[in-house]
Amino acid sequence: MSADQPTILATSGGYKPGVRTALEFNALVHHAVELSGVSARAPRITHLGTASGDQRWFNNDISEAARVAGFELKHLNLFPMPNLGDAAELEAHLLAQDVVWVNGGSVANLLAVWRVHGLDHIFRRVWQAGVVLAGVSAGSICWFDGGTTDSFGPELRAVTNGLGLLPYGNGVHYDSEPGRRLLVHRLVADGTLGVTHCTDDGVGLVYRGTELIDVVTEVPGKSAYIVSTAAGEGPDAVASEQRLAARLLH
Repeated sequence: MSADQPTILATSGGYKPGVRTALEFNALVHHAVELSGVSARAPRITHLGTASGDQRWFNNDISEAARVAGFELKHLNLFPMPNLGDAAELEAHLLAQDVVWVNGGSVANLLAVWRVHGLDHIFRRVWQAGVVLAGVSAGSICWFDGGTTDSFGPELRAVTNGLGLLPYGNGVHYDSEPGRRLLVHRLVADGTLGVTHCTDDGVGLVYRGTELIDVVTEVPGKSAYIVSTAAGEGPDAVASEQRLAARLLH
């Protein structure tokens, strides 16, 4: 089962503490499954933890969350080498999934490793085939032109070599990490990033093709934002921010 058109769910959330497990999937992950349209069988999800080095302990936590949710989940590990075969086998596997979920960490490292293995091209074809691409933090930024990141150290910086499936910048953890909002505004004002779509923690952005069609949240009261250039040029340029109300998922 595939979505009826290319679909991305870009988030700053997706997890919650588990009852008898370390974590469970929150409403955003379940919404990614809903967007795929799968029914009458267990949803097939592949998790990528590239951005954190494919930590096996976290893979185990994700596997337990999938078991609780009733999902059929596999991990695509790239460290120390791909565990699901060569590039052709990886693509065939991903095309058979309902959802790809990408975890957070270093988006700069993620993008470099993905390109080594040809996943930048593979993911474009998987997206076009209707497999829902989704993720949190680095797993959100990767689908865009770029965004803000701490991949290079504790000081937030721009990353501008995202996969570009979505022709915007992306700002994650917009309400919870000091400096994110200010940096997005500065990067948009000086032209480093184009129009940038941002999410508070717990919020997700739904795209059909490259059109933003829905804003959803698993946390009441949270929002998304569109930041664009408002006026001025060069050092006098300023950015404006439009708040988008988010629909609460149940």
